[in-house]
Amino acid sequence: MRCPFCGNDDTKVIDSRPTEEGQAIRRRRECEACAKRFTTYEKIEEITLMVVKKDGSREAFDRNKMMNGIIRACEKRPVPAADIEKIVYEIESALNNTMEKEMASSLIGEYVMEHLKKIDDVAFVRFASVYRQFTDVESFREEVDKILGKNGNK
Repeated sequence: MRCPFCGNDDTKVIDSRPTEEGQAIRRRRECEACAKRFTTYEKIEEITLMVVKKDGSREAFDRNKMMNGIIRACEKRPVPAADIEKIVYEIESALNNTMEKEMASSLIGEYVMEHLKKIDDVAFVRFASVYRQFTDVESFREEVDKILGKNGNK
């Protein structure tokens, strides 16, 4: 492993342990030339999942894109960052476990909404309003009414 500080190819592993999710190995390394330490992660190379968009175009699945959408929906809401990370991890794992090479963006959006509905109704409605592209106030109100009916707050 090349040292990111001096470029030397000789480094040694000081510590090695699995990550919390068990999906990668975290290694602490030390450069034998400059003695600086750095961290690397080793994980299984996975097949790239292609997302089929509404217009039929395809793009590689981007975990960060999904994460950013969820973060925007949860802005100024009492949703811990750990919960957002857990949602992203669970959805990504579910997508990888399907063993499909292509997935409709609509299905990914449904997974996100399903998870958001469990943790925060406002974040769910925010995400749904962008994802479902409500065309008028009535369709938006119907979605809110469904949530209120679910909670018994009518």
